[in-house]
Amino acid sequence: MADRSSSPAPLELRDVTISFGSQTILRNLSLAVRAGETLVVIGESGCGKSVTLKLMTGLLTPTMGTVHWSGRDMKTLKLKELTRERLKIGYLFQGAALFDSMTVFENVAFGLRQNTSLPEGDIRQIVGERLADVGLAASVCSKKPGELSGGMKKRVGLARALALMPDIMFYDEPTTGLDPVMSDVINELILQTRARRPVTSIVVTHDMTTVRKVADRIVMLYPLGRLNPHESQIVFEGTAEEAFASPDPRVSQFVRGEAGDRLREMVAA
Repeated sequence: MADRSSSPAPLELRDVTISFGSQTILRNLSLAVRAGETLVVIGESGCGKSVTLKLMTGLLTPTMGTVHWSGRDMKTLKLKELTRERLKIGYLFQGAALFDSMTVFENVAFGLRQNTSLPEGDIRQIVGERLADVGLAASVCSKKPGELSGGMKKRVGLARALALMPDIMFYDEPTTGLDPVMSDVINELILQTRARRPVTSIVVTHDMTTVRKVADRIVMLYPLGRLNPHESQIVFEGTAEEAFASPDPRVSQFVRGEAGDRLREMVAA
C-alpha cells in the first residue's frame, strides 16, 4: 500500500495573500490538508474562513502565493484539467443553495446530468442511494425546496454534493440555523460520509459541538486587523482537546464562547 505521508497533500495553500482593493483578508497563509483527515477551520466573523474555502476550491485566485491540488499549482492547470479536478470536489453550502425551481430529484441529479453521460436509469439509482445515505425517503423526490424544512434542505444539499462521489468535501457552516437535534444529524452524516469511503473533509463552523464531534485537526484563524504585522494568522493548530486547554486567551475565549478581551476591546473603542 502506498505511503500517504509521501504523497502530495490533496490541498495546500502556500504563502497565500488575498486582498480586495485596499483590504487584505489573508496574509502569507500556509496550510496543508492531509489526505483522509477532517480539518475544521474556526475563527470569528471576518477572519477569512469563507475566503479560505473559496481559494481551496479555485473560486478565488490569490493576490500572491499559490494554491496546490495534489501538488500541482492550480494556476498551471489547463481549463480541461481544472474542470476535471473540480469534479472531485463536493460542496455543502451554508444555505444548501438548492435550485428552487427544481424538484429534490432534479437537484440531486443536476451534477450527474451536467457532467456525465450516464443513462437515466443509473442516475435514478444514484439519486436514490445518495438520498438514502442522508436518511431521506424516495417520497421526497417530487418535492420542491420550498416544501422542505431547513434540516431536509441541508440533507438534500449533501446528497447532491455526494452524487459524483467526490474525493474532497467542503462544508460551509453545515449546522447554521438548525436545532440541536438536526445539527447532530448533520454531524453524524459528516462522520458517516467519511466512514463509507476515503474522503478528505474541510469544515468551516462556529459550532463547537461540531468541532468536538468531527474534527481530526483544528485551525483557528484570527482577523488581520488585530494582529501584529509579522504575526501568523493561524493562532492555533491542534485537536479539540488542545483547543479547550489552550493558554492563549484568543483561543480559549473563542472555543468557550466567552466575551472576555473582545468585550473590553469593544468598550474601549
